[in-house]
Parts: sequence; C-alpha cells; structure tokens
Amino acid sequence: MAASELYTKFARVWIPDPKEVWKSAELLKDYKPGDKILLLHLEDGRDLEYRLDPKTKELPHLRNPDILVGENDLTALSYLHEPAVLHNLRVRFIDSKLIYTYCGIVLVAINPYEQLPIYGEDIINAYSGQNMGDMDPHIFAVAEEAYKQMARDERNQSIIVSGESGAGKTVSAKYAMRYFATVSGSASEANVEEKVLASNPIMESIGNAKTTRNDNSSRFGKYIEIGFDKRHRIIGANMRTYLLEKSRVVFQAEEERNYHIFYQLCASAKLPEFKMLRLGDANNFHYTKQGGSPVIEGVDDAKEMAQTRQACTLLGISESYQMGIFRILAGILHLGNVGFMSRDSDSCTIPPKHEPLSIFCDLMAVDFEEMCHWLCHRKLATAAETYIKPISKLQATNARDALAKHIYAKLFNWIVDHVNQVLHSAVKQHSFIGVLDIYGFETFEINSFEQFCINYANEKLQQQFNMHVFKLEQEEYMKEQIPWTLIDFYDNQPCINLIESKLGILDLLDEECKMPKGTDDTWAQKLYNTHLNKCALFEKPRLSNKAFIIQHFADKVEYQCEGFLEKNKDTVFEEQIKVLKSSKFKMLPELFQDDEKAISPSSATSSGRTLLTRTPAKPTKGRPGQAAKEHKKTVGHQFRNSLHLLMETLNATTPHYVRCIKPNDFKFPFTFDEKRAVQQLRACGVLETIRISAAGFPSRWTYQEFFSRYRVLMKQKDVLSERKQTCKNVLEKLIQDKDKYQFGKTKIFFRAGQVAYLEKLRADKLRAACIRIQKTIRGWLLRKKFLRMRKAAITVQRYVRGHQARCYAKFLRRTKAATIIQKYWRMYVIRRRYKIWRTATIVLQSYLRGYLARNRYRKILREHKAVIIQKWVRGWLARTYYKRSMHAIIYLQCCFRRMMAKRELKKLKIEARSVERYKKLHIGMENKIMQLQRKVDEQNKDYKCLMEKLTNLEGIYNSETEKLRSDLERLQLSEEEAKIATGRVLSLQEEIAKLRKDLEQTQCEKKSIEECADRYKQETEQLVSNLKEENTLLKQEKEALNHLIVEQAKEMTETMEKKLIEETKQLELDLNDERLRYQNLLNEFSRLEERYDDLKEEMTLMVNVPKPGHKRTDSTHSSNESEYTFSSEIAETEDIPSRTEEPSEKKVPLDMSLFLKLQKRVTELEQEKQVMQDELDRKEEQVLRSKAKEEERPQIRGAELEYESLKRQELESENKKLKNELNELRKALTEKSAPEVTAPGAPAYRVLMEQLTSVSEELDVRKEEVLILRSQLVSQKEAIQPKNTMTDSTILLEDVQKMKDKGEIAQAYIGLKETNRSSAMDGHELNEDGELLLVYEGLKQANRLLESQLQSQKRSHENEAEALRGEIQSLKEENNRQQQLLAQNLQLPPEARIEASLQHEITRLTNENLDLMEQLEKQDKTVRKLKKQLKVFAKKIGELEVGQMENISPGQIIDEPIRPVNIPRKEKDFQGMLEYKKEDEQKLVKNLILELKPRGVAVNLIPGLPAYILFMCVRHADYLNDDQKVRSLLTSTINSIKKVLKKRGDDFETVSFWLSNTCRFLHCLKQYSGEEGFMKHNTSRQNEHCLTNFDLAEYRQVLSDLAIQIYQQLVRVLENILQPMIVSGMLEHETIQGVSGVKPTGLRKRTSSIADEGTYTLDSILRQLNSFHSVMCQHGMDPELIKQVVKQMFYIVGAVTLNNLLLRKDMCSWSKGMQIRYNVSQLEEWLRDKNLMNSGAKETLEPLIQAAQLLQVKKKTDDDAEAICSMCNALTTAQIVKVLNLYTPVNEFEERVSVSFIRTIQMRLRDRKDSPQLLMDAKHIFPVTFPFNPSSLALETIQIPASLGLGFISRV
Repeated sequence: MAASELYTKFARVWIPDPKEVWKSAELLKDYKPGDKILLLHLEDGRDLEYRLDPKTKELPHLRNPDILVGENDLTALSYLHEPAVLHNLRVRFIDSKLIYTYCGIVLVAINPYEQLPIYGEDIINAYSGQNMGDMDPHIFAVAEEAYKQMARDERNQSIIVSGESGAGKTVSAKYAMRYFATVSGSASEANVEEKVLASNPIMESIGNAKTTRNDNSSRFGKYIEIGFDKRHRIIGANMRTYLLEKSRVVFQAEEERNYHIFYQLCASAKLPEFKMLRLGDANNFHYTKQGGSPVIEGVDDAKEMAQTRQACTLLGISESYQMGIFRILAGILHLGNVGFMSRDSDSCTIPPKHEPLSIFCDLMAVDFEEMCHWLCHRKLATAAETYIKPISKLQATNARDALAKHIYAKLFNWIVDHVNQVLHSAVKQHSFIGVLDIYGFETFEINSFEQFCINYANEKLQQQFNMHVFKLEQEEYMKEQIPWTLIDFYDNQPCINLIESKLGILDLLDEECKMPKGTDDTWAQKLYNTHLNKCALFEKPRLSNKAFIIQHFADKVEYQCEGFLEKNKDTVFEEQIKVLKSSKFKMLPELFQDDEKAISPSSATSSGRTLLTRTPAKPTKGRPGQAAKEHKKTVGHQFRNSLHLLMETLNATTPHYVRCIKPNDFKFPFTFDEKRAVQQLRACGVLETIRISAAGFPSRWTYQEFFSRYRVLMKQKDVLSERKQTCKNVLEKLIQDKDKYQFGKTKIFFRAGQVAYLEKLRADKLRAACIRIQKTIRGWLLRKKFLRMRKAAITVQRYVRGHQARCYAKFLRRTKAATIIQKYWRMYVIRRRYKIWRTATIVLQSYLRGYLARNRYRKILREHKAVIIQKWVRGWLARTYYKRSMHAIIYLQCCFRRMMAKRELKKLKIEARSVERYKKLHIGMENKIMQLQRKVDEQNKDYKCLMEKLTNLEGIYNSETEKLRSDLERLQLSEEEAKIATGRVLSLQEEIAKLRKDLEQTQCEKKSIEECADRYKQETEQLVSNLKEENTLLKQEKEALNHLIVEQAKEMTETMEKKLIEETKQLELDLNDERLRYQNLLNEFSRLEERYDDLKEEMTLMVNVPKPGHKRTDSTHSSNESEYTFSSEIAETEDIPSRTEEPSEKKVPLDMSLFLKLQKRVTELEQEKQVMQDELDRKEEQVLRSKAKEEERPQIRGAELEYESLKRQELESENKKLKNELNELRKALTEKSAPEVTAPGAPAYRVLMEQLTSVSEELDVRKEEVLILRSQLVSQKEAIQPKNTMTDSTILLEDVQKMKDKGEIAQAYIGLKETNRSSAMDGHELNEDGELLLVYEGLKQANRLLESQLQSQKRSHENEAEALRGEIQSLKEENNRQQQLLAQNLQLPPEARIEASLQHEITRLTNENLDLMEQLEKQDKTVRKLKKQLKVFAKKIGELEVGQMENISPGQIIDEPIRPVNIPRKEKDFQGMLEYKKEDEQKLVKNLILELKPRGVAVNLIPGLPAYILFMCVRHADYLNDDQKVRSLLTSTINSIKKVLKKRGDDFETVSFWLSNTCRFLHCLKQYSGEEGFMKHNTSRQNEHCLTNFDLAEYRQVLSDLAIQIYQQLVRVLENILQPMIVSGMLEHETIQGVSGVKPTGLRKRTSSIADEGTYTLDSILRQLNSFHSVMCQHGMDPELIKQVVKQMFYIVGAVTLNNLLLRKDMCSWSKGMQIRYNVSQLEEWLRDKNLMNSGAKETLEPLIQAAQLLQVKKKTDDDAEAICSMCNALTTAQIVKVLNLYTPVNEFEERVSVSFIRTIQMRLRDRKDSPQLLMDAKHIFPVTFPFNPSSLALETIQIPASLGLGFISRV
C-alpha cells in the first residue's frame, strides 16, 4: 500500500516533542512522494511545517483510529510503534483509571500510588478459572494463567516481576502470591498459604527501606518458589535472595532511611520486654539519623513491629529467637554509636567504659576489652610471624561499619534460612510456581558496583525474554502453517560476553582483586587496554580515566571505577569475627558457622550489595585447600554463579512477565509523566516486544471474525458458503499487495497498518450508506412536514370561521339575557332589604331575652355551688378522722407481725444449719448432668455457666430494683401531692370565707349594677353589631384553620404511613438478614460436620485396622445423635462403640454449639423435673381424695365387675365363632370343592389361602388377647389375696401408671372385670379349650413383662426422687438467700428496710406469677393431650361394644350353606398408619431412602410418597406410645437423608427429590401435630389422624434445619451447572445476529488459554431452566419453594453476568447493551410462561438491566447525568463509574464518555450511601422460608408400590 494512500488530508500522525515526547497532529494537505515538508495542524490550534529528514526521508508515525485507542492489548493496535503504545497506556491510566495493560505476553502494571478496590476476594473468584484474554488485564489473570498451565501442562511456571524502585514490584508479587494462596489452598491443616503470605512482613521489615523514590523500596531481589502437590494445592515454599544492599546499614542519603526493622525497634523501645535492649529515639543512633527522615507519613512503626512479631510467631520463630534477633539488631545500632579518638595519624583508641561499646558487648555477650582492642588494631600475618598493628581513626571507623554490615548480612541470611525451613514441606513437591521480584534497569548520575550487577542481571533476563518472545512468534506461525521468515531482533549476547566471558569485566575485576597492590585505577587501565576500540559496546568517557561506558539494551550507562574492588572483595577483620564467635550468646555463633565470605587481614572498607544464597543443608567435605579457595570467592563471582542458577531455573519453566512502570517521580496518584514512562518502557523490553510483533504479522483475525466485521465491504455475490474462501476473495480485491497478509489454518495474519486501512474502507462505506439514508429520510421528513403544515392551515381556517359565527350568536344571547337579569336583580334587592330589617328586629329581641335569663340562671347557680362546698367540707372532716384511726390500727398490726416474723426467723435459722446433709444428694444430679454432657467433665465450665446465670439473675434483680425504686419515688411524689392538696383545701376554706364577704358586697353592688344596666344596653347593641362582624371573620378563620388542620392531618397520616411502610420494610430486611445469618451458620455447621466426618473416615482408614469378625458401628449415626441431643437409649447404645473405637476423638476440644445444646438439654431436664414435682403433688391430692371416697367405692366396683364379666364372656364366644369359621372353611376346601378349583395354582385357591391367612392372623391376635386377659386375671387374683377388697385407689393408680400404652390399659381394664366374677370358676372352665399350658406360659411372660415394667418404674421413681432432692436443695438455697436478705434488711434503717422489703416482696411475687403462668400453660397442654387420649379410648371402647353386639352364635353359622370360594368378610377400615418391626427399621431406611433412585422408581410415585410412608410409620409408633421407636426412626431418617446427599450431592434430581420430601415430611408433622394453627385446612378424617402421644416440635426444628441445608446444597448444584453457561450465553453469544459486530481488536489469546468446552447460548440457559423447573414440579416441590429457587437462579445469572461485564472492557458497548436487554427479556418471558413473575426473580435482574440501559443512554450533558443517577438506583456508585470508564465504542460513529461527564456523575452520587464493593456477591444465597402447605391427600388411601420393596410393612 502506497504512502500516498495513508498520508492524506485529515490523517493524524505523531511528531517528536521535547516536552511531551510525542505530539499529535493532523495533515492539512495530501502527501505526495518527493515532498520535503508536511503541513500539520496541532491539537493546540497552531499550524506547523514539519520538515522530513533529508537522509532517511522517514514519514512520521501514523496515529491509530480512535476506536482502537484504550485497547487491553497493545499488540492489538493497527500501528505498532512507541507513540501509539505511550498514548494507549496514558488513555487507559488517566481516563479509564486502568493500571494493567497487556503487551503480548507481558503485563504492564502502572503504579497508581493509590489504594484501588480491585484486589478483593470477589475479584479473585471472578478471575479464577477464566481464560487470560477473556477478562480485562490484571495481575490475577497472569497468576491464573500460570496456575492453569501448571495444572494442565504439568510444567513449572515462573512470574518475573521487574521495574524501577517504586514501580510496585513487591506489591505485584504479593498479590500474585495471595492469588495462589486463595485459589489453591493448602494440602494440610498447617495453613502453608498463610505462612507464605506471612513471610512478606518479615522480609519487608529486614529488607525494605525508604528511598527518595519509594517509601517501601525492596533493597534486595528475591525468587520465591511456591510448591504444589499433585492436586495442585500449596504444600510449601522456598525463597532465594539476591544482592542485599548492605551499605544502607551504615549510610543513608538525604531523605532516606535505614531498613524498617531499626525504626520499628526504636518505636517499640518502651515495651517491657525491650527495656534490656536500651534503645531510644531513632535520632539518637548514628545508623538511623543520617537521612534526616526517621518517620514515614502514614506509617506507624510500632504497629508495624507488632505485625512483624506476629508474622514471626506464625512462621514458628519462638519468642527466645525473636528476642535474639532484636538483641543483634539493637547491638548493631549501639555499635554505630561507638566513637574513636586519634592518638596520632596511624593509631586511635576508644574511651574507657565507653557506653555504646559496653552496651554492644553486653548484648552480644562478648568481652569488652577484647572487642575494644580489635576495633582499634589489626593483625598482619607473614610467612614467618604475625604482627599486631594499630589502625587510624578512619580505618577503625570503616572496620566498625564493615563489621556492622557483616553482622546484618549474616542475620539476614539466617532469617531467610529459617523461613525456608518453616516453609519447607515434608510432602514431595509435584510442581512449583516461582515469583521473581527483582530490580529493574538502573541508571543514575553516579553508577557504581551495585548498578553494574543490577544491569548485568537485567541483560540476562532481557536475553531470556527476547528468546521467549521469538519462540512464541515462531510457534504461532508454524501452528498456522505460515511461511517463517527470520525476524531481526536485538540480541544482547555481545553485551553479556563483555561482562562475563573470559577476560571480561568481571574476570578482570576478580583478577585485580587477587593482586597485592591492585587498585581501581589499575583495573580501569586494564579495561581500556582489553576492550577499548575492540568491542563496540565498550567506551571510555572523554574527560575521565576512572570510568567506563557500556551500551546496554536499554541505554548507555557510565560506571565510576572507584570502590569496585573493595565492594567486590567485601572483607571484614578475622579477629573481630573470632571475638563474636566466642560469644556466650548462643544465637550469635550460629550466624558464623558456615561463613563463605572472604575473611582477609587487609583493611576493611564499605561495601554495597552482596549476594546471599541458601546455606546448604550438609556442608561438603573436601581437601584442606578447598576451604581456602571458597574463601577467595568474590561478590561478582558469587553473583554470576547464582544468576546462572536462576537462569537455568527460569529456562526450565514457562515464564510470565510483569513489567511495573513508575508514572512519576513525585508519587502523585494517577499522574502520568511521558518522559519517565518512555524511559522505563525502553528499559523493560516492552517496546522490544512491540518491535518484534510489528516486524511480522501483528494483527490476527479468525475467518469468522473477519467475515462478521467486514461483511459490509462484500457484495452478495461474493458471499460463499465457505467462510475461508469468501475472506480470501474479498482480501484479494481490497489489498492488492499480497505480502501485507497471509492466510493461516484458522486465522488471517495482517502486517502493521492493514487493519487500519480496512477500517478506513469500512468507515467510508458506512459513511456513504449513512449519507444515502440521511438523504432519503430528510426528504421524507420534509414532505411529511409540508403535508402536515397544509393540513394544519386548512384546519385553522375552518376553526376561525366557526369561531366568528359562534361569537355573533353569543352576542345575541347575551343581550337577551341582560334584560332578564336586570328584572330579577331589582326584585332581589328589594326583597333583601326587607329581610335585613326583619332579621335585625328579631336579633335585638333575642339578645334582650337572653340577658334576662342569664341573670336569673347565675343566681340559682351560686346557691347550688354553696351547698356543694358545704357537703365536701363535712365529708373531708369525716374521712380525716377515719384515716387517723386506720393508721393506728395498721401500726399495731405491723408491730405484732414483726414480732411473729422474728420468731419465724429464728426457726428458719435453726433449720438452715442442717443444710449440709443435702449437699451429698447433689452428687447424683451432677453425675446425671455429666452423663448428658458426655465428655464434658470439667467442673470449671459448669461453674462458669452458673456464674453467668447468677450474673444474669443479678442483672434482672438490679433492673427490678430500679423499677421498684422508681415506683417508690412516684408514690412519694403522690404523697407530696396529697399534702399539697390538703394545703389547698385549707386555702379553699379561707377563700370560702372571703367569698361570703364578697357575696355581701356584691349584693350591695347589685343595685348599682342594675342602674348601670340601662347604659349597658345601648353599648351592647353596638357591641352586637361589632361581634357579628368579628364572628363572621372568626368563622372564616376557623374554616381556614379547619382546612389547614385537615390537610396537615392528611400529610401526617401519609407521612406516618410512609414511615410505617419504611419501618416494615426495614423489619423485613432485618428479619431476612437474621434468617440469612442463621442459615449461613447452619451451612457452615453442615460444612464443618462433613469435614469432621471425612477426617474421621480418613483416621479410621489410616489408624484403625479392623479385627477379624468385628463389625464397626456407623459413626455417622452417633455423631448425628450428639448433634441433635436426642436422648434415646438406642442412640446411647450405638454411640458406645464409636467412643471405644475412636480414642482420638477424646482430644477434640468441645465446640460452642455442643455446649449450647447441652445447656438447652439441662433446661429441658429442669422443666421435666418441675413436671415430675407437679405430678407428685397431684398424686398426693389423689390419695387424699381417694381416702375420702373410700366408702363409696365398693358399690361402684361391684357394678363394674359385673360388666367386665360380661365382656369376658363375649370375648370367649367371639373366639369360638372364629374357630368354627376356620373349621367350616377347611371342610369346604377339602370336601365340596372341585379338584381343579382347589388346586394349588388355581386363582380361587390363592384367594382362599389369602383369606385363610388373614383369618389365622386374626385368630392369633384374639388368642393373644385372651392370654393377656387371663394373665391379667391371675396377677389380679394374686394381688387381691392379701386384701379382701380392691378399694385402695393408690394401687389402681400405680397399676395404671405402669402401663406403657393405651392397649395395655384397655386390657388391664378388662382383666379387672374378670377378677370380680364368681370365685366358683373351676379348673375345667379354664381348661375347656385345652389351653391351660398356654395360659401358664402367657402368665410367665406377663410376669416377666410386669417385672421389667416394675424395674423401669423403679428407675423412673429413683430419678424422680433425685430430681426432688435437687429441688429440695434449691429450695433450701432459696431459703438461705431469703434469710440473708432478711438479715441485710434488719441492718438497714426503718425507711430503707420497708423499701427493701417491698422490693423483695414484689420480686418474689413476680417470679411466683411467672412460674405459675408457666405451670398453667403446661397443665393446659397436658389437659389437651389427655382429652385427645380420652376421646381415642372412648371411641375404641364404643367400637368394641358394637362389634360384640353383632356376634352370631356358632349354631347359626353351622346351619347356613357354606360357600367356600366367597366367604363374606367385612372390609378392614385402615387408619392411615404403617406397622413395621423394630428389626426392620434399617431395611425400611435402606429401601426407602438410601437405595431409592429419583430417575428410576421415584418418577412414577405419588409426589412426596417417601415422606408420607415415613410419617405413617411415625404415626403408628406414636399410636403405640413407643418413644424409642419414634426417636430411632426419625434419627435414622435424618441421618440417611444426609448420607444420600453426601454420596449423591452433585445430582440435581437427587437433591431436589429429597428437598421436596423433607419439606413434605415437615408439613405432615405440622399438619397432624394437633395444633390449632395447622389444623384449619384439615378434613375431619385428617384431624382424627393427628398425633396423640408425642410433641415432635423439636424434630420439626431439626427437619427445618435439614431442609435449609438441602436447599443450600441445591443452590450450589444449580450454580455449578449454570456457571459455565452464563457468560457465554448472556454476554458472548449473539442472540440477535449482526447487532454487536466484532470490534477490530485483534486480541491475541494464548493458545494455551483457549478452553476446549462447547459454546453455550441463551437457549442453553433456557433449556437448563426448563429442566430444573420440570424436575422440581415432578418431585412435587412446594410452589413457594420453587419461586425461591427460581429467584436464586436468576440472581446467580444476573450477578455473574454483571460481574463479568464490569471486568471486561470489550463487553461495554452500545450494541452489547441491546444484546443484554434482549436476553433479559427472554428470561422475563420464561418467567411469564411459568407463572413466576411474582417470585421476585425479575427484581434480582434489575442491576443487570440498569447496567445495559447505562450502556445505551446518552452520556453527554448534565441532564443525561441526572437521568443516569435517577435510573441506576440498583447499581452502586463504583459500578456506575466502572461501566462509564469501560464504555468502548465498537464503531467510530459512537463516542467515548468524557472524563468531565464521569466526574459529574461522581459529584452527583457522592451523597449516596452504598457499598464500595465493585462486584456483586455471586455466592450470596437468599434466606429460605418454608411456608406451611397442608396436603389434601388422605393417608388411609395411600398404596405402597411393590417396586419399593417394602413388603415387610403392613397397613393398619
């Protein structure tokens, strides 16, 4: 493509600028080949003539279209060059507030110098599992890519973070490690990820310092390897450090600080444990005051010290080691204060008892004299002898500083080794991810050895980076089968050879260090002689002979040779080290055990950075000379070796690059300095990446993307069925030069600038189409406007003419009307005048008559009031006398009662002394509580609980005391008021006397007043007229005020209603929050329970080896029993094996939930104790009543015994009848039936056999009844023999109480009747059926039964006795307390004594009232329960009597003809119960719950059938009054449901099925509980099926909690299913084709990041929603519950979609907003189809809807801002601003949102109080409720399918 085609008029270009680096301009004239000047128009309005370079004739860089500006990836730009990269970064950083940008494989991170809310756990969850190109650039995206490639490719990864000091390297590395720690978690319970993160504060405190560029600058490099196991969970870490800046320990530049740890120690010097360090302010120490800036603004060093210590503790550094570290650091500070005095020019000394040195020696535990000597002397060794030579003051100061640096470096190394030991894992490491936080390219005014090493390391890293980029480009081209052409890129191998090769700079430096008289000058001369004019990269400065210049990849750097040799040697005096090694402080010699540094007798000088490597675990053994060789290693040699090791590690991993950019040198937030940014972009290799990309084919499109974007450039005939061929044909027409593009297998590759050219063609085509459309529309609008104006003119004319005609007709009518009005007006005036005169006359008469009547009334009134006053005064006198008498009587009574109380007090004191014997009885209760609390045998906890109760009671007592005090004060006030009233009465009497005098005066004055009355009449007449006028005015004012009051009342009512509505909403929100909190706690509890079960199973598999023949009890059962505190005997027996087999569980600490449950159980036991006490009282009352009625009993008993004998005869006749029927049936089967009919396989035979078995079963039942009756008869006879009568009601009461259920009570009742029959019954009558032996066996069984009942009753009575003893003990304690209170009251003064006694009495009465109310409620419940039982007994007795009246004698049965096939039999009336044997319980649970498949058998069942079956079984257990059976069944049911959900918890159908059945079971327990609130919708038959014996409210709560857990699991399952569909279906898929055209981003996703999953659409989501809904409806889930599930599903869809929208810049466009709104409308249509619009699901999509509207509305003016603020009420301010910042036009006709408009939005929303959180909580679960939903299904009609395998259950 020719330049003339691109450099046309209005084309925009970049020109160099000295201030802004690059400046934008616009061509005013087309460029023609050969032009030397370009006419440009700058953005500031100036015109410029830009001269081209006559040599190169290079044209300025073209500017990218605005649509491409702000892209996520710099390589997606059409024109790839430095100004485009700089401008794109600036727009993203300044305008969009985006700090991350991709540049190919590099993540460019610009330091914002401000805390941004983009690193929370919600952002981590949003990036987890996402492809790198799908989301906006972020450090988390790079970390996720590394983690994903490690897991997928089984290859180690590295993240290389580099940049200048202050660019944010350390923070980026920390966030990457936090991401790994959050996403992966640890493989063990040691919380390795927390330890990895905890290493950061430690390393920052000892390795970071404040510099002029950064307040927290890392002064060392580090490489952290985070190890993972095979399941990709963190198991450990390892750290390597590089080039610690040791010189900072002894010297800091202006405005800089030493390492943070020193200032933290000084800030914490006042702590008690630090007093021994003898520290003070940082300005008191030489090593911390040189920079003159000891404080960092906004940083509290004392708090940082606490965090550092906490991190040390977390990493396992003990307190003793921590104090050892702090001692060494404090010693370094004191060593810096050591001063020297010169003796002469060659020697110096330290003052005696020098305090800093003394403190240093005390802290280091070394000899003062020895250390003082070797600080001022040195040892010189020759071949023959050794000399000790004094040193000068300057040399001694340098030696002191060298020692301080050496100690600090050793301590730093020791801490790093210790951290590595803690982070090391015993588990084998499967893979690792390394994070390299290393310094970037550095160039200063004076560059020394440190900068040389740093830039050498960056050269190596840049070489590795270039090779990796080149490799990726080559792989991409080969994958797409594009011809590979060699790309020329900068190779810095010559520069590396210059530094590290043989006779290189480092080699010459090491050689010079070995020379005896080597200096920096001689080394510089060697460099000049070796490399000057021989290597192009090495230069010599013109004006210096002590410096050299190296051409690095980033820039030329001039290094000063001064100090190179000494820094490379890094020496310290050997004698000083020996003194430290001889220290008694154990930790100090540890630092110098493996000393690898050079210990030379030569003079020590200051050194800069030095390399620290890990200390080997095992020291190598070698020749004696080997150690000497090791000591000769220089800093440069060590650094080169460690750098090679690092490069080998990086080359063996897949690298990921993060380049941190410092936007300005002043740390201003979001301020961009172009010059500084360009320097760093050149230095960090970003521009090299751009250059390599631009050299090839940087823009890459898939064929489908190209077709979708440039379909407008194609004609219909060009479109073929094959997209690839279509794209080839179009490109050949559009771009003639075939070298500008290449066709790959799946993509089209374009050279730089070609996409911009295609965009220009597309924009021109669209612009021409827009002009044509505008022309047509404007013509149509103008024609329409003309026709509208013509029609309007005709209409106006018609209306004007009509108006004129109407005006003339109106004039005629008004003239006629005027004459009529005049006539009537005149008549009205005369009539009005007459009425006024008449009214005035009547008013005068009325006022005069009224005046006379009022005078007469006043006189009568005065006389009446005088009589009343006399009456009240006489009454008051009588009452006063009465009160005085009553007061005296009461006083006498009080004195007498006090005397009696004192006597009673003496008695109580005597009784109180015998309280000690009751303490022994308390042991039983404690043991019982200890058993209930199981493993909680610590009495301290019980004591604490009791103390808490006591404090609560004291609080209640204090509150009651305050109330009584207030009441007493109120009474005192009323007494004072009464006194005041008495005074008023006296004053009133005086006033009465005065009034009498005044009355006489008024009588005298009356006459004078009457004389004045005449005068008043005239004045009154005038006043009347005035009052009338005033009256009218007042009426008007009154009406106005009434109107105002009405309006105010309306406003008040409206405001009150609004407030009421708001308060109601607030209460609902609070209720939902409480419910959500409870359900979250329940969810957490279930999660912990599952984790506990898993751990227990693992322990069982690892530790316990089962013995042969031993069957282990399921521990899940026992654990769940303890969870719900069911106290059944079965649970206790099943829990014993688990305790014996798992001794490790005893070490588990008691959690709070178990403690609260035990506390609840204790309260229940206290309630049961109270119930037993009430029963005991009732028994005593019954005994007293029975003695009173003893004489009346024999007559009544005689009648009852006769009735019972008749009953027995009827039962015997019934028995005979059944036998006869059985005999006749057998005869019919054997004699009269045909052989073929009675054959074993015949249908009739089967029917008869079924009837025979049923009759046999009935016969057996009757036999058992007879046996039980006769056993009861014998037992009653034996009980009667000692006594002649059965009149003692206590015996009857005890017998009745021993009966377990209603059946036994009825049988005992019949047995009692039998005992009163005549004693003449002989043995023949008993043996008439030959069943005497059976009767004897039955009697023995009955005796055993009674014996067991007696034993259980005895145990219960013992328990009752223990409870009563405890009650007596509590009563005695209460008595003691009362005595103490009484003694305290006696010590008080009389007034306070009365007050205290009143308060005590009121408190006692209040407590008694509360107790009585509770007892009354319990008694009411008991009465209701007994009434229900009585009704059931009465009904059963009635049915029994009816059945006996219908008995037929055996003779009648014999005479009837026998029909063997059809035997008439009454159909059994089922009661809606199911009976099963106790041993079949596990089979029932297994078949009905554990092995029931929702997709199999359960599909064809009645919805909720398992719940109905379980409830019918519970009903039968309740009918039998079997407490153990009920509890066992319910517990097994709950545990089995949990087991099923744990096993198949990922299956939606399973979870939905058991949620439906659990809710139905819960509703059945409510519906048939017998509570009136749940029985409203029941039929009479259903009310008969209510539970009669047990209150299962406790189990209802347990089932409700279980339902909540299942619901939350259901939500998690559907979330896992919907999660991968939402983003693809709601955002990425184009439901409306052609609306959201593909933007020309050319985004280069890594091939390794592209997932292999299928593409989901909106239809996929809708199909999945239909599937969920149909499954829930099929399982019979409650409609309200379905609505809640749908609401939760829609919330997940909305939240995930909105979160991805907020994190994806490419999705924030106008067309995508339309796409989202269409998708939301489809979801709403689905809700309408399912009748779920009132479920609240639509409201959960409101934030997404508003975000889509925000993408589509206008965003320019203030009115638009106001509309946005009012529209987006469901979005937070952060979300609104984020969407506006991310808004990206897809077409050039759209406009970006201006920064000023976004600021306007922020100003308008600054008062809005909403959450600062950016993303919605996609994991949020709404609190679920289970509204009561009764079933209309009758239980007796339910049939059990044979497919369930429940044949062992029988209907009752």
